[in-house]
Amino acid sequence: MTPRRIGALSTITLLLSACLATAAQAAAPLTVTDFESDTLPPGVVAWGNDGASTPTLSIETDTSRVLKTVYDVSQWGGWSHDLPAGQDWTPYEGFAFSVKGTGSGQKIFFEIKDGGGGPGSSELFESSFTDTEAGWRRVEVKFADFVRRGDYQPGGAPTDGQLDLETMWGYSMRLPSASSGTLLWDDVQVYGTAPPRPVRLTTTAPVYPVKEKGSAQVGVAVSAVPPADLTVHYKTGSGTATAGSDYTPAEGTLTFPAGTPAGTVKTFTVTTKGDSDAEVAETIPIVLSGEGVTPPADDAVVVIDAHGLPYLDARRPVKQRVADLMARMTPAEKIGQMTQAERGALAKQDDIATYLLGSLLSGGGSAPATNTPKGWADMVDGYQLRAQQTRLQIPLIYGVDAVHGHNNVIGATIFPHNVGLGATRDPALVERTGKITAREVKATGIPWNFAPCLCVSRDDRWGRAYESFSEDPALVSRMASIVDGLQKNGVLATAKHYVADGGTAFGSSTTGDYTIDQGVFTGSRAELEAVHLAPFVEAVRRGVGTVMPSFSSVGETKMHAHKELITDVLKGRLGFKGFVISDWQAIDQIPGDYPSDVRTSINAGLDMIMVPYAYVSFVDTLTAEVAAGQVAQSRIDDAVSRILTQKFELGLFERPYADRSGLPDVGSAEHRQVARAAAAESQVLLKNDGGLLPLPSSAKVYVAGSNADDLGNQAGGWTISWQGSSGPITEGTTILQGIRGRAASVTHSADASAPLAGHDVGVVVVGETPYAEGFGDVGRQGRTLELSAADRAAVDKVCGALRCVVLVVSGRPLSLGDLSGVEAVVASWLPGTEGAGVSDPLFGAVPYTGRLPFSWFRTAEQLPLNVGDAAYDPLFPYGWGLRTDPARPRLKAVRDQLAKGDGTSKAAAAALSVALASRNWTADGSVRDARVVLTSLGVAATLLERSRSDTFAQDDAVVSVARDVAQAAGRRPDLQAAADHELAAGNLRKAVDLLIQSTR
Repeated sequence: MTPRRIGALSTITLLLSACLATAAQAAAPLTVTDFESDTLPPGVVAWGNDGASTPTLSIETDTSRVLKTVYDVSQWGGWSHDLPAGQDWTPYEGFAFSVKGTGSGQKIFFEIKDGGGGPGSSELFESSFTDTEAGWRRVEVKFADFVRRGDYQPGGAPTDGQLDLETMWGYSMRLPSASSGTLLWDDVQVYGTAPPRPVRLTTTAPVYPVKEKGSAQVGVAVSAVPPADLTVHYKTGSGTATAGSDYTPAEGTLTFPAGTPAGTVKTFTVTTKGDSDAEVAETIPIVLSGEGVTPPADDAVVVIDAHGLPYLDARRPVKQRVADLMARMTPAEKIGQMTQAERGALAKQDDIATYLLGSLLSGGGSAPATNTPKGWADMVDGYQLRAQQTRLQIPLIYGVDAVHGHNNVIGATIFPHNVGLGATRDPALVERTGKITAREVKATGIPWNFAPCLCVSRDDRWGRAYESFSEDPALVSRMASIVDGLQKNGVLATAKHYVADGGTAFGSSTTGDYTIDQGVFTGSRAELEAVHLAPFVEAVRRGVGTVMPSFSSVGETKMHAHKELITDVLKGRLGFKGFVISDWQAIDQIPGDYPSDVRTSINAGLDMIMVPYAYVSFVDTLTAEVAAGQVAQSRIDDAVSRILTQKFELGLFERPYADRSGLPDVGSAEHRQVARAAAAESQVLLKNDGGLLPLPSSAKVYVAGSNADDLGNQAGGWTISWQGSSGPITEGTTILQGIRGRAASVTHSADASAPLAGHDVGVVVVGETPYAEGFGDVGRQGRTLELSAADRAAVDKVCGALRCVVLVVSGRPLSLGDLSGVEAVVASWLPGTEGAGVSDPLFGAVPYTGRLPFSWFRTAEQLPLNVGDAAYDPLFPYGWGLRTDPARPRLKAVRDQLAKGDGTSKAAAAALSVALASRNWTADGSVRDARVVLTSLGVAATLLERSRSDTFAQDDAVVSVARDVAQAAGRRPDLQAAADHELAAGNLRKAVDLLIQSTR
């Protein structure tokens, strides 16, 4: 035997010994958690749909230390162990734990967390056991027996449906619903020796669309290094295309030598043929096989694109294209168009084609594993590609809650929430925020935004109050300008939540421990029409493409079942031409069984159902309801034609994929500058004793409070995740960083523990932490409208020692308590990622111009409190806001603008010239002769109501001077509030008259 052969055998022997040693080592169980310390291991947490359903966890002594869970679960609850770093479980065969049960006979599910960026964004695979024994038992489940959880996947989770085991982030135990008890847990382990793992094959794309006479280059890759030479057989399978006439069959082998790096791609070609016929799309499946390999989870497919059909002709009118496509569709294709699934719920991505889905969405926080703008574009384009393998190639319409910018995307521009935008009183600016949001959303491949919320929030205790522009329907209607900003820039808008979700009665909610969200509107029909319907009338006038009903009820009827308000009023009287999309799993709240939920909602006028998880059940149920005559075919056709009309008008058939040229603009400096301006305009100066504000840049500033240096808190809910979270969750500038950019000297001490001496002024930034929807309802788990004890202590300490300003960062008015020792107070709302916008007016770079969109209560006992109430005694009235820009230059600027308008505007300018006469003003710019100035403003207001060339900004500037006089007089806050309502409604003369009356 030659030395080379001996050396080769020695190497093989060494490798074999190493493998055997590794196998022997892997056979010993790896303990993930043993609960042997006196306290809960880090990462072990309980959770539930409410406080009562969240189990109590403790370490107890049985035969040894174990985890004790005491539970009383109403809907869902359980516990998780989230690992600080991912573990490799590939050497092991399965997952095991010990549990001391009660013999209840209940099934208990558990899941393991595979891959992704962490335990909160991993793919979930589940199994279960039945509690059949009153004592300790060992549960062991092979990894091969776990299945991907089909009802829920977290945002950002992988969607490949493969249990890789390479990076495992922990596990969860889901306790049975509608039950209570006590269970003990111990020794969570992975055990056994993993069986040989075949090399998984992937293709460079799941779908290869080609034109007739074109060819597809199919790429095949290996996911791991093959231990020996690997031969992959490929061939074209049997699809809807005809071999020989539509394409040339392909068959052969690809060889990956031993040691080939993972991800190496080898290709083969499939060539298509042509004829003169107009045809729907035809498929050519690709079949891959080989010894020691696992084929892709979904077979790749070459698709010969549909061609020559009228609905594909962009030159034809949309109505004609819809009619042609509808005539070609099967019942299954129509019902698929009415189905919207959550992306994380897809059992496999090929279900898009299997169930002919018309839409996908990302719920709050449901993001790709790589949460970047490019990661989003890649994800959405991947889903869109799957729709191209259907015979009619109807593109998906992907939806997302971009409620204050593209807020699920790390690095995107985040604007103030609607409450802050309402404070700007600037519809043109709000339209610009919609434009920028649309550009960032569209760049990531998404053509549909579940915004704006046109709710009129009438109770500050509502957890969604910050999603409302105002308590005043006139102002909310003004801010519907955001619809134009979105839709004129290629993104479908959604007016929500239809109707009266902001008017439900406190204590009427029956969802978990919510107190007002998803409750019941109990007001009169006149109130419903005048207050809550009015903004939707404006949205329909502007051509909004979709409307989303509310979870709430009007009287005894859930809005998702309210045929009179959806079909008769919205689609009938208001003439809405778009389609109605349900809210998240909302039809499940309609009384009755699931078939009843489906037929009731569709017959009420809903066109597309946000399932979001049970898409298979929905498709099967609606199909059966139509077959049984419970849902008329005409109702299905109406719904589908509405959906297709919007898809055609968006240009999705011609441009289904992301326009990646816009990706560099996502979160760009230009876009952030608009967000900064919006934050600055949203600031409302409530109090300014002694003219403390604006601060000089030379001031030595002491900054305290919980919200001074917290990007997540100032952005609020619906930011990166559904509920939002504190801390540096995305890119942006905190309020403290903004102050540092303006002031010469800054000391920061969140709890005000640093010495106060040597500073000129204190800035205390207080307020709320993030929440969304009913999780923010006052009364839920003790949530109140009070400042935290820490914030209150910081205010007392700083403002007791220094002249100070308090910035209130919140989604609604809060209880401020005694303000006697505070010189200045600013409502900063939730300003988004651009905290420098808060510091800009603070230091006089721009003036304070914002006004309250909500009445600021004295005590929470006054709630609900709204403009127009018979008993109206707020701390600060609706529309209140001190300005720091002089009135006379403001009036002169608008006079000069109006002088360039039509004849009526010019006459109004002449009236303003009378008001501007120098004899009417003092040297410091205040009004000397209020009677002359106010009379002239009244004349100008009368003329502007007749003008056709004026703008709301000009009208607002004229009325603002009368407001300055009224606020300085400090009388009749009810009249001042009423005046601001009349201004928003366009009644300028009435607004000025009310302000004049309030000065007497």
